Amino acid sequence: MPRKNGQPRDGIYTRKDRPGFWMSYVDAQGRRKQKKLNAANITIAKDLRAAELRKIEHAKALGFTPASDEQFAELAKRFLEYQKPRLSDASFIRETGIVNKQLIPFFNCQVKGIRRQDVQRYITERSAETSAHSVSKELNVLKHALRMAVEWEIIPVNPAQGVKAPKVPAGRVRYLQPTELKALLEACPDWLRPIVALLVCTGMRRSEVLGLRWLDVDVTHKRVILPQTKNGEGRIVYLNELGMMVLASLPAGEPGDKLFGNVTPEQVSVRFARVCVALKIENFRLHDLRHTAASWLRMSGADIHTVALVLGHKDLRMTARYSHLSPDYLADAMGKLDGVFGAYRDHSVTKEKGLTTKKL
Repeated sequence: MPRKNGQPRDGIYTRKDRPGFWMSYVDAQGRRKQKKLNAANITIAKDLRAAELRKIEHAKALGFTPASDEQFAELAKRFLEYQKPRLSDASFIRETGIVNKQLIPFFNCQVKGIRRQDVQRYITERSAETSAHSVSKELNVLKHALRMAVEWEIIPVNPAQGVKAPKVPAGRVRYLQPTELKALLEACPDWLRPIVALLVCTGMRRSEVLGLRWLDVDVTHKRVILPQTKNGEGRIVYLNELGMMVLASLPAGEPGDKLFGNVTPEQVSVRFARVCVALKIENFRLHDLRHTAASWLRMSGADIHTVALVLGHKDLRMTARYSHLSPDYLADAMGKLDGVFGAYRDHSVTKEKGLTTKKL
């Protein structure tokens, strides 16, 4: 017999305030749970409880755990706490916006209640409101959060796994000709020239270049070490002769000093745009210097995987936009680049930090 209005006996009990039989059990995380059993009598209640316990044990044997009652908003909060030390400040702010403004309002339910069709409906509704590129980013965040929910044993499987993002149109690729770059560098003010040069000869992002500190520079191995990038991971960027020439043109600083001081991203972009307008270089943004580096790499014979490594792309689809470029196109143009950075050859530079004083 179940114990009425008191402690459970054999894990089954009744309640004064609510009719029917209830079961008490310990879940896979060691937490005590209660559940109402749809049973007409105690015999059926015992059978249902036994079946429920077998289901839990079977799931544990397969490496799964029963889904918890955690709300998606709770998962989202834990996910953002997990992500914060793993992302750059800008990426974390962007991801937080996606979670708080889009995902939480839409998935206003328990995590275990999210089905594949719910994810598909989210894609459909968001695609009517914003670009495919934005929806793809949001889906990636959702997939990651639900993947962590599986790892944290909140749900047994990821309902978003295998759901395809909307097709993103081919990315815009605008790159400079060597003659355009030469004119651009000559027109840049002294403080902007090395920033532009480093952007185009490394393919780094604006935030990566402006965030560089002298302690990130490894002169011996001709490289800079980026401790954290847009995707939250570190990356090593190797420098060619032109990149080393740019570093040699900069005044040395303490290890913790930034190479470009307190120059802000906005200052760089605004002044760069003015230079382009003055030179009548149309349809060209600062970020297109990164496209220029990638395009020149591709057209000088580098394969897509190599270009992806240089740019720090985790998704090859981001790099595929350069796949149509012919390696033959810049066979001789690349040789003309020696004159592009001529602005640095007239500088007498005194270097500390292991760089030799020399006429460049």
